[in-house]
Amino acid sequence: MRRLLRNPVRLVPFAFLLPILLGTGLLLARGATAEHQRPPVVTALFTATSAVSVTGMAVTDTPNYWSGWGLLVITLLTQLGGLGILTVAALVILVVSSQLGLRNRLLVQAETAEFGIGDVGRLLRRIAVTVFACEAVMTAVVAGRLWLGYDYPPGRALWSGVFHAVQAFNNGGFALYSENLLAFSRDPWVSLPLALGAIIGGLGFPALFEAVREWREPARWAVATKLTIWGSVVLLLVGFAGLLTAEWTNASTIGQYDVPGKILASFTQIALSRTGGFSILDIAALQEESYPLLIVLMFIGGGSASTAGGIKVSTFFLLAFTIWAELRGEPDVTVGHRRVATASQRQAVTVALVSVALVAAGTMTLLLFTEGVRFVAALFEVTSAFSTTGLTNGLAAELPAGGQLALTVLMFIGRVGTLTLGSAIALNTRRRLYRYPQEQPIVG
Repeated sequence: MRRLLRNPVRLVPFAFLLPILLGTGLLLARGATAEHQRPPVVTALFTATSAVSVTGMAVTDTPNYWSGWGLLVITLLTQLGGLGILTVAALVILVVSSQLGLRNRLLVQAETAEFGIGDVGRLLRRIAVTVFACEAVMTAVVAGRLWLGYDYPPGRALWSGVFHAVQAFNNGGFALYSENLLAFSRDPWVSLPLALGAIIGGLGFPALFEAVREWREPARWAVATKLTIWGSVVLLLVGFAGLLTAEWTNASTIGQYDVPGKILASFTQIALSRTGGFSILDIAALQEESYPLLIVLMFIGGGSASTAGGIKVSTFFLLAFTIWAELRGEPDVTVGHRRVATASQRQAVTVALVSVALVAAGTMTLLLFTEGVRFVAALFEVTSAFSTTGLTNGLAAELPAGGQLALTVLMFIGRVGTLTLGSAIALNTRRRLYRYPQEQPIVG
């Protein structure tokens, strides 16, 4: 226990594994499916892992396969996974006992990327208020639109609004429609609130809180906040321009839309492709050149300590600044008149290279389980699972049990692996009392 308290991030994988197993058990009940038939174990495990890891990738027709009880379980698992298992546990303790012990403060610190154990209770309250306030606004807008614009009964409109709001803010991708959200690709009252919710949820609480607190003076933001906020803006704009250009004449996606429809559908799909996982367009019908764009955006993901996956925006742009400094021959890596610590650069390289290795290994594994599958299709599915995005070109549902289990492992690793690795490296930094002689190997 003492070793865990020194490095409590080691508890994170176990904290996520428990609700996955519990969710699998609940989804295995006969009442969890619409046909009241016990689902295959792999299907239940895949769905529970997808929900807890806030991926949203499905191997079934979600609205028709699962019953109301099953969909409720998926919703609760997504909310639990998005807030963070340890964060939720600490919130419950805080409500019951009004105080957190040192151990619980350290656990919250490990999961929320807050390297300080000051007023953790206040941080938890702010997280809870932010999450539920954003979800409430999205629910009101979407439910109101479905009720007034699509003649949904009030109860059904409210349930659909709640379900999709939880999925959007927590960057899940489950939907109550067989074709996901394709029917709302040109409806800004449905697609835009969900896209904006996914963007906010994908920024991460540390960056979000600082940006709101210091919104008048962005120059005072910490380097991590600058990289996350401005990096997200750059990725959204580049991705939007790229997808709009690639799909402009594609009759199977946005080719038949008018100009405002093309712009809306492209923007919302890019916003949801980076982290959210909803399909505004038919992913299987995209142009070939759109796939590399989406793969890169999914791999980068969202902000640190957010509901999004990927290697994180700050990691990607820190690597970009490191490369730029090296190309210019500068001795230091600087961002916004601040010198970036060498340890942070090494952490970024480690997370990125380990993630590349995992995606490569996952793609090879998927190709071994299937025959006649294109490499790009397999890479897309693996990247989506590892980055916990949830977009699918339909391959996941067609895979045999072995392939689905491989994606299940990738979703779990993608949710807790990079978080655990990054935090463990940061919290396990040691100082040697000696240094070896330096040598400069040939590079390139």
